[in-house]
Amino acid sequence: MRYCGRMDGSPAEDRTRNAARASGSIPYAGETVTLSRQDHIQLVWDAQYWKSRHGGALQRIEQLEIRHRRELHRQDQRAARREEALLRDVEHARGRIRDLERRLFARKSERRWAVEDNFAATRETLQARGQRRGARGHGRRSVDTLCIREEIVELAPSCCPACGHALEDFPGTEDSEVLEVEVKAYRRLIRRKRYRPGCACGTLPGIVTAPAPRRLIERGKFGISVWVDALLDKFLYGRASYRWMQAMADRGLPVSAGSLSGGLQAIAPLFEPLYQALLPRLRAEPHWHADETRWEVFVDKEGKAGHRWYLWVFQSRSVAYYVLDASRSSAVPATVFEGVAGGLISCDRHSAYKKYARLHPGMVLSFCWAHQRRDFLNLANDHPPLKEWALGWVDQIGELFDLYEHRCAVEAHSAAYRGQDRKLHAVLRRLARNRTLALKDPALAAPAVKVLESMERHWRGLTEFAKHSTVPPDNNAAERALRPAVVGRKNFYGSGSEWSGELAAMMFSVLMTMKRWQINPRTWLSEYLHACAAAGNCAPTSLRDYLPWTMDEVHLAHLRCTPCENAPLLQRRRADTS
Repeated sequence: MRYCGRMDGSPAEDRTRNAARASGSIPYAGETVTLSRQDHIQLVWDAQYWKSRHGGALQRIEQLEIRHRRELHRQDQRAARREEALLRDVEHARGRIRDLERRLFARKSERRWAVEDNFAATRETLQARGQRRGARGHGRRSVDTLCIREEIVELAPSCCPACGHALEDFPGTEDSEVLEVEVKAYRRLIRRKRYRPGCACGTLPGIVTAPAPRRLIERGKFGISVWVDALLDKFLYGRASYRWMQAMADRGLPVSAGSLSGGLQAIAPLFEPLYQALLPRLRAEPHWHADETRWEVFVDKEGKAGHRWYLWVFQSRSVAYYVLDASRSSAVPATVFEGVAGGLISCDRHSAYKKYARLHPGMVLSFCWAHQRRDFLNLANDHPPLKEWALGWVDQIGELFDLYEHRCAVEAHSAAYRGQDRKLHAVLRRLARNRTLALKDPALAAPAVKVLESMERHWRGLTEFAKHSTVPPDNNAAERALRPAVVGRKNFYGSGSEWSGELAAMMFSVLMTMKRWQINPRTWLSEYLHACAAAGNCAPTSLRDYLPWTMDEVHLAHLRCTPCENAPLLQRRRADTS
């Protein structure tokens, strides 16, 4: 059977085709093709198949376009987040650069005007250092305790310049004084007298010799004054050992490095009983300041990388106690305060103190507002767009310190004290309220959020000082106590051995404790080392005469008679422990 007709049988297409054929616009419109029905069906199937394939391709293209648009949107979002993160990193890096430049080149001050670009504007309003014109001075200091060397100055020639007649003496002198210092080394030649018995009883040998004076180091050639000068020069004044040896050589007394090191190692055990005697006194007091700083110990210790150790200080009202440890962990305060049921520790926000307080519920931490203030100053320096905002917080913290000073200026538990205390607590509540409102602001920059979140986490410790009349809002006392160690570290880096580091901790503890009691460290150290020499190169059996809280008042007054520049905080009108 032969079939002649259209392939798809669509009436609309037939009408279109017939109209085109009639107009003659389609080539071969007048020609016909004869197909078998099977071929016709096959062609129709093929046409339907490719139409369906084309429709599927269009759907896939549409789906791919949708998928590509979604992926492009995700990539745009990811790129935006990445760009935002990079901008934050760049801003953080710029802030870090500004911080390092400020540490290297800027003025070393945490005052408000020391913030970047703020010093020039306030330089004219700052008061000049020194005595101000018109203000009453303190006069010359009394130096009546110094010995006197008289010098008689005569007129030469003692005659009249016109006629040459001799001048006659007139009663009295015109007196003036000049203060001088003379430090010189000398040889102490000891001549021990010998005796021969004049009796015939035979009790004494043929010749009797006076006993030799005791020495601090057996068979040592250097006297106690040399070791006193070496210890004070290194551990109180922070001068490197080789500079001290050079100064001694300039005075005519050469001291080798081996002699100095060996002598200090021999002297170190003499201070261990004193060092241990400070600990019970420290533990018996209710409030302490604590801080730590790095201290290099140039020895290789198993399990420890590098030479960085840490020098800790725990200062109470009457004791400054230093500990050298290889770690910065909570094990150090746990060892120092072993057996202490409770108390208050003024400290920074180091995690070791927080862990120690968490493991010992009786210990309460009072965090330092000076560190919190420093965060805002660093924020102002590192991120200039936030400077005004950060300085506003600095002003609020300054108001807090002012109110604390006003509260300390009045008698505790009086009506005036209670009035100042209410003002202080009102400022604390205002700070908390401002912090909460600022954290709710979605437009607040991330560095500012970080500072405020830190304040929020430590708020309980930051407000602890307000509950006590004798606790300051800062930890400056501990930082001042570490100053001699920091000066020494800058000059001689640290210690070359463990025994040297332990000696440093003991000497810092002993000397700074004596300074707190306004005891002249040179007088005390000389007296103590003479007692050690008299005891046969050992520490005295009784330490009552060498601990400030056990010695009698007469002895304490004698050790204080020589002026000491460090005014004892024990005698301040304000009864704090800083």
